[in-house]
Amino acid sequence: MLMLSAKKYVYYLPGENNSAKEFEASVNSLIIIGANGSGKSKLGAWMERQNGEDVHRIGAQRSLNFSEHVPLKSYEEAEGEFFYGSPYSDHWGPDKGVRWDWGKSDTTKLIDDYDAALSALLAQQNIDRHHFFDACRKSEEEGRPKPHTPQTVLDKLYAVWHAVFPHRGLIEEDAKFSAVFQQGDEKQLYPGTQMSDGERSVLYLAAQVLCVPENKTLIIDEPEVHLHPSLMGRLWRALESARPDCLFVFITHDVQFAALHKDSPRIWVKSFDGANWDWDFIPNSDLPEQLLLELLGNRKNVLFVEGESNSYDVQLYSALYPDFYVVPSGGCTQVIANTKAFASTEGLHSLKAYGLIDRDYRSEKELEALKRKGVFSIAVAEVENLFLVKPLLRVVAGHFACCNVDEAVNKVIDHIINERFRGQIGRQICQATVATLKAQLSALDFGDVDNDSVSDRFKEAVGSIVPEEELERQKARFEGALSRQDYDEVLRLFNAKDASSSIGHFFGVDNKQYKEKVIGLLTGEAREKVLEALKPFVPVISA
Repeated sequence: MLMLSAKKYVYYLPGENNSAKEFEASVNSLIIIGANGSGKSKLGAWMERQNGEDVHRIGAQRSLNFSEHVPLKSYEEAEGEFFYGSPYSDHWGPDKGVRWDWGKSDTTKLIDDYDAALSALLAQQNIDRHHFFDACRKSEEEGRPKPHTPQTVLDKLYAVWHAVFPHRGLIEEDAKFSAVFQQGDEKQLYPGTQMSDGERSVLYLAAQVLCVPENKTLIIDEPEVHLHPSLMGRLWRALESARPDCLFVFITHDVQFAALHKDSPRIWVKSFDGANWDWDFIPNSDLPEQLLLELLGNRKNVLFVEGESNSYDVQLYSALYPDFYVVPSGGCTQVIANTKAFASTEGLHSLKAYGLIDRDYRSEKELEALKRKGVFSIAVAEVENLFLVKPLLRVVAGHFACCNVDEAVNKVIDHIINERFRGQIGRQICQATVATLKAQLSALDFGDVDNDSVSDRFKEAVGSIVPEEELERQKARFEGALSRQDYDEVLRLFNAKDASSSIGHFFGVDNKQYKEKVIGLLTGEAREKVLEALKPFVPVISA
């Protein structure tokens, strides 16, 4: 796994019958991601075995303990310790021999090589200094100007550390690493053995990366271990920049970290049967990168819904559709777009994706067309109206036992129909008419046109839409529901998000807290009653 040329890196993945198939990358990082148990770590071990001499793999199980004074060794001995697992040449080999118990614990062994990595780092520092000293001596002997001081491996380490911890320094004195921080006018030190897990992890990973010989492939299993997300991105950006000669292969669960590597090839590991991997490259998608990776990592079918995280609709739908991974997507347009986009990635997974939107002012024809695309609608105008349906009102009235159930429910129905709906009916009719006309315009088909016919075709198509007729149709629907006092039809037509925030007092609770109280019932003994009350008003979607 050597760098071919500038900006070209080679790596191997299993092809047919696990034969090594060669790939190229133009950036020095590769992301491998997948669900727990999908075989990601074992794939990393397989990649190492293809060319062990050119690959250094940092396992997920790694010890962060090291000696206060780093053992000083020759570079050859230290390199053998951390790269092969033994300083003795008879243990060296492409299978890494003792490092992974000769393959018995490729992905499970706790690697205790912190001292070895720091020893190799200091040995490399001594080599750098020795070369500089020799160059200066030779320049003196030949009467030439001395060379400029080079950037040593410790200089690179300090630069990486500063990129991650800009307000905390790092020094090495007499084979002892210490952290430095400013306290008032004085600098305070504490030994490396007293560093936090995050600090020790940064030092460990930086040492591993910086002392690896040139043009290696570095496989890092779970780069997020012991690192806060805010530190992880800074660390690996700094290390990738410090070692442009090396290819970094990250095996990760962290979708945010994976999404940060936008230009890197990304491998989705679907499954591993003990002998073979099912994997694929993650293609470009209209879904946000982080969302796509998150969805691929879950084991449930996906349901895109309107609303934001922790909104009432998301909480309701999560309870009503427990077999689905419910994803809030903002508005209905984004729900439709996300459902379509995720369906286009079906080659990566066996999951199904559906959408669930408010009915709004859509016609039955529009709703049927969306349903064929996997996008369903609720039986009321908008999700807030689910808090108003008659069966739920009866559950709420019975639970709070504050009044006669029938009396309270009838008061709510009268309030919604004759105060809220009647008071807004004119504006509602106009909004419904405009929404329907927009839908009709967007559905126009002009057929094949040329420069001479485009104007006539447009006028002909638009002329088929008669706003006056649509206005009268909507008036008949809305006024008919009002005159019949048809509560179910009113809830199908009435778009007023604040209506459900006006009825709490009928049940002895604050109006503003009514929806919160209903959501609270979902966590208690009334949960099943609430769900049964709502189910007739939401579509049946099979997982």
